[in-house]
Amino acid sequence: MDIVELDQALVTLVEKKMELGRLSYADTSYDEVEEELHDLEDAFVDKYGDYLESIFEGVHDKHCPDSDVLLPTAYLANKYLKTGQKDNGSFDYDVANYQEGVVVDSDFYDIARLVLIPNPARIVLFAKDGNHREDVWVAQ
Repeated sequence: MDIVELDQALVTLVEKKMELGRLSYADTSYDEVEEELHDLEDAFVDKYGDYLESIFEGVHDKHCPDSDVLLPTAYLANKYLKTGQKDNGSFDYDVANYQEGVVVDSDFYDIARLVLIPNPARIVLFAKDGNHREDVWVAQ
């Protein structure tokens, strides 16, 4: 698996989600941007879905075995933030808050969520109302 290519595809998805998030429903370009996002999501799942689903299966087995594994795009946050810039000009990303991602049943936490974040591509587990944050997988 080309991790650099995977991460770039994830960055492209996140950037499109951020673009859509800046638009109101009344914006004339909203439907077009939303359709572009859906097309990107479909292409992402077609190309990386099997690989990421196997990664999520391992994460689920370890952290939330009673929860079903969903399509990788389900783990995308609704809102991402750019939190800095790397030396190569790319951006660091994080989620807007700990309530992003997919709620999962955890043996260790009352409420836990998994979210997929780019650059580097990683899966983050949030729990305890955001007081626990753990990178449970980082692309290498």
